Amino acid sequence: MDEKGLEDAAILLMSLGEEEAAEVFKNLEPKEVQHLGETIAKLKTVTRERIDNVLDRFAQESTEMGVLVADTDEYIKSVLRKALGDDKANLLIDRIIQGSDITGIESLKWMDAISVAELLRHEHPQIVAAILVHLDPDQASSVLKVFTERHRNEVMVRIATLDGIQPAALKDLNEVLSRVLAGGTQIRKSSLGGVKPAAEIINLMGSSLETSVLDYIREADSDLAQKITDNMFTFDDLGKLDDKGFQSLLKEVQTESLIISLKGASPEIREKVFKNMSSRAAETLREDLESRGPVKLSDVEAEQKELLKIVRRLSDEGQIVMSSGGDDEYV
Repeated sequence: MDEKGLEDAAILLMSLGEEEAAEVFKNLEPKEVQHLGETIAKLKTVTRERIDNVLDRFAQESTEMGVLVADTDEYIKSVLRKALGDDKANLLIDRIIQGSDITGIESLKWMDAISVAELLRHEHPQIVAAILVHLDPDQASSVLKVFTERHRNEVMVRIATLDGIQPAALKDLNEVLSRVLAGGTQIRKSSLGGVKPAAEIINLMGSSLETSVLDYIREADSDLAQKITDNMFTFDDLGKLDDKGFQSLLKEVQTESLIISLKGASPEIREKVFKNMSSRAAETLREDLESRGPVKLSDVEAEQKELLKIVRRLSDEGQIVMSSGGDDEYV
């Protein structure tokens, strides 16, 4: 959801009142709660016209929607079992409704990275890897940044070589976190971990840690390091997007974020951006870049990470095709 969408959602929630808004929050993911909460905190005043527009649009869209099935999880379970039989259906159900029984790990998604890191600091790297692959890549990346270099690297090797999670491994997780399991040996292998999740996590670490982790993995297994690298998508890889994909990306990026991101971009990436904008917009962006003073490298990397998240989202939605491919300095 872009910034305007978040603001509209925040306006709607504030219009509902505290009790109703609280009920909505109960049904959101941790990251959604965080983003909406931050947006609400920033909205001090809103025009009456915008409030009316948000409420009118919500009323219109809500009348066009209906509930087909009260409990979609139970519905898909029932349909698959009738169609395929219990054994085949259960294999699919575990993949479709993945993670519903790992409430202990779900609770980690509400914790800050330092708290999660402290909880896992003294656990075996294999256990840590099995837990982190259940988290969003950006949260897992933030947790790993808190670890020592050696611990971080050992965990990343195990994430990259993790070939699913067997019931025995989930039992180990249960010893680390209360109520991780809700079914014991009946839980089947979850297809988590591997090269792609490892690449996504490393992508979000920042250039200095990224180099350290990949060098460590390369010493242990050069083929594995190459596979991870092939699945990583860096800011420089934006040049591999076609014009249509690039234009879809630019529609989603806020101007301020784009300016900061481009402060650390190569001339080729900048020209790619200018090429896919109108002449007037490109000229304005050039002027903004020239007039902007020095920007911390850490700020540039943070904005570039946010932009890459948008790229991955658009890629998952099929709007674009992706080619795989610190200290506060100033640029």
